[in-house]
Parts: sequence; C-alpha cells; structure tokens
Amino acid sequence: MNRREILKSVAGSAALGLLAGPRPVAAAGPDRARKRNILLVVSDDQGLDLGCLGGGVKTPNLDALAAQGTRFDQAYAAVSSCSPSRAVLYTGLYGHQNGMYGLAHDVHNQGLKDGIQTLPWLLKKAGYATALVGKKHVRPESAFPYDAELAPERSGIRDVALIADATEVFIREIGDAPFFVTVAYSDPHRAPVNFGNDRPWPGVEPVRYDPAKVAVPSHLPDIPAVRADLAQYYESLSRLDSGVGMLRTALERTGHADDTLVIFLSDNGRPFPGAKTNLYDPGLHLPLIVHAPGLSGGAVSDAMVSWVDIAPTILEWAGANGPSYPLPGRSLLPALGKRGMAGWDAIFASHEWHEINQYYPMRAIRTRTRSYIENLAWQLPYPIAGDVGQSESWRAIAADPRLRLGKRSQAAYLQRPAREFYDLERDPDEVVNLAERRDHAAERDALAARLAAFRAETRDPWAPGQTSPHTAEH
Repeated sequence: MNRREILKSVAGSAALGLLAGPRPVAAAGPDRARKRNILLVVSDDQGLDLGCLGGGVKTPNLDALAAQGTRFDQAYAAVSSCSPSRAVLYTGLYGHQNGMYGLAHDVHNQGLKDGIQTLPWLLKKAGYATALVGKKHVRPESAFPYDAELAPERSGIRDVALIADATEVFIREIGDAPFFVTVAYSDPHRAPVNFGNDRPWPGVEPVRYDPAKVAVPSHLPDIPAVRADLAQYYESLSRLDSGVGMLRTALERTGHADDTLVIFLSDNGRPFPGAKTNLYDPGLHLPLIVHAPGLSGGAVSDAMVSWVDIAPTILEWAGANGPSYPLPGRSLLPALGKRGMAGWDAIFASHEWHEINQYYPMRAIRTRTRSYIENLAWQLPYPIAGDVGQSESWRAIAADPRLRLGKRSQAAYLQRPAREFYDLERDPDEVVNLAERRDHAAERDALAARLAAFRAETRDPWAPGQTSPHTAEH
C-alpha cells in the first residue's frame, strides 16, 4: 500500500469510527466553553538526549516546544520497559497495579488486568474523538477502544511524515469534536538495521553524527563500538524531532495550535546497557515537555514527577471523570510554568519482566539526593533485554569483561545485591552501594519504610499478604 492509499484508508477509518453512533456529551470541567484537545507524543527508548537538555543532539523542534512550554527536568518513568511504561501512561497505575508486567507483543503476551479503565475509554466516555497513530504495544484490545488506529507500526517503519499526515487527516475528519490523539513513534528504538537509518524517509533531511564526536553517556564505556552505535541512535532521534515539527505544523494548519495540550515524553531509557530496563537514573530519568495554550513558555520545573501523573493531567485538562478507583498520581497542571512545587520531592518505580524469560522484580524510591532499590529476586543474574543484547555496544562490552559500564564493573551489573542505596549528591552514577553501611542505616531504613508503605498502599502483589482474593483490587 502506498502513502496515498494509506492516507485514504486513514480518512475512511476516522469517518467510520466517529459516525457509527451518537457520541456522549462531554463532561463538565474547566473552560469547557472552549475545546481542550490533547496530543500525547511518546518517544520510544529515548534518554535525556535533547539539545535543550545539553545532550548534543540536534532537536530544534523539541527545543522550540520546550521554549514555549514547561520542561520538567526531574521527570521519571514508573518502569523502564516498553509495554509496562505505556500501560502506566494509559492507566495512571503502576505496573504492579495494572497487570502489564512485561511486554505485550508476541510470546510475552502480557496485558492489563480485567476492569482497568484506560485514557481512550475514559475520554471517549467524555465525548472525545480518540486516535492512536503509530505504535500500540499494549493489550488487551478491548481495553483500548480508540475510534481509529492509524499508521500502525510495521517492522522498520520510521515514516514520521506519514504519522503527521495521518494525524492531520484524522483531526480534519472529526470536525468540531474535541480530540485525544496519541502519537507513538518507533524512533529512536533499535531497528533491524541501524535504528532505521538505512534508507531515506519522506520529508526528512537526515542528520548525521560523527562517532568520534558524539557525547558518550556516563553509564557506557568510551569505545569505538559504543560511539558508532550512539551515532546511529542520535540520528534516529533527530528524525523523530523532524516528525514533532511536522505534528506542530499539522496543528497549526487545522487551527488547533492554541487549544491543544501537547505532552512529549519517552517511555523508558535509551536502548543501551545501564539504561533501558534499569531503575537507575539512565533508565528512569527522561524528557518531559508540556505545552499548555495560554501559559507563558520557557519555564523549567524541578518538581519530581512521574508517568503516573500523566493520566490525571490529561483527565483534568479534558474535564473528564477519572476511573472508578483512585489513581496514585496527581495532575501536573498546577506545576506548569513554575520552577518548583512543595512536596514534589520523591518518585517510586517498579519492574517485573521485560521479555517473558527476563524475570527480575524490583522496587525503588528516588528523592532529590538518594536512591534506594530493592531487588526482590536478587539471587538471579540481571537479564539483558534482547535488543540491547544484540547491539554492537553490548557485544563489544561483553567480549571484554574488563570493560566497565561507566564506573560499574560488568560483574556488579550482572549480579546485584538484595538492596542498593546511593548518595546521588556524591555518587550520581549510583556505583557506591551504601545499603549495608552502618553510618547510613538510619537513612536507608527511612526510605525502606516509605517504599514498604507505598507497596502496601498500591497493593503490590509481590508484597506479603497481597494475593489473597479479598485483596485483589486495583
């Protein structure tokens, strides 16, 4: 199917999805006299690699979005794995609450628990036209009743222009209905060949990176294979940035630049060892930019925020009711345009699986100065995600056990203790484990108590006493 046929099918899908029956009346909420649309843009496996973050990657469109909105410099995923993180975004629940414990696709076959109410379901109920453009990577299908699913992911597809065109066609087809559109890119996830950089893509001028000059993150060794791998990753990220520019142009052409909340974030850390699947900083600490019409731009917030906060933010913006059960997060709207917020000083994270044979449950709490991680099956070796394990970087690193992952030895990376506790002020790379030091016992125990309370409050199935039938709630 060529591009013209694809876009024709997009228009048909949009029309069929929205004309199949009467739409409910939108819920009452703030400023409902004016349409309040939502564009949620999700990058795939991207770390803190933006020009506006000093990452050395050319991302002029995302930099412009940040200059016109609020950039959150202390934003964190609740899990550093693809499907589980997307499930957090769509449900507002931690992975151990919503049931998406690992990857959704293929043999991994993980999915939400019964009865979970997602953003597309809640916003459709509130009268919104809903569309997913690009990658889905969650299940079951019945829990994600988008009016249209457009330009679905195909192996190796990185056509950011098609994604923007499909988004624009959908917005035009729905007329005056308010919309919630999720745009989920495949960039900069690893592709079968060179992060998708093996061919030209429509409307994109490739940005090449010299491996000798790329910035090497502190969790990786500075060796040629890593540099070559990073150069390809950075090129993929620049292509995504071009796509974001196209999306913003589509909003302008359809007259929705001034009534649409735009949220840009990544699902988890970059696809390199030490980042993706880890609860260390490179796995969780990610870009978040929020542009809300009517608010002055260029703000940088240092509030510690989590991906569990995204669903409450969208629901408040839409004036839509939340699910029938409480959500652990809170709306980011009060934090927009502000430097900091009192009480926004900690985040929690959890992990169970990535691929189905990669069981490694973890729980963590991070504050501004400390990181505390509990490895619930610490006796197991730490698993390497399949795409990371097949990368040039990991093959070169594993071939020489003397190479370190930044400051951490490979042995320490692959075999972890039951508890990890780090002083982020003195040790931002989380290498010197203070968990068994007597002089840090009081601090460690205080964080461990907060983590235990969090696990009890969120009914963590991995916590004692949480799996009997009478406790099986969200």
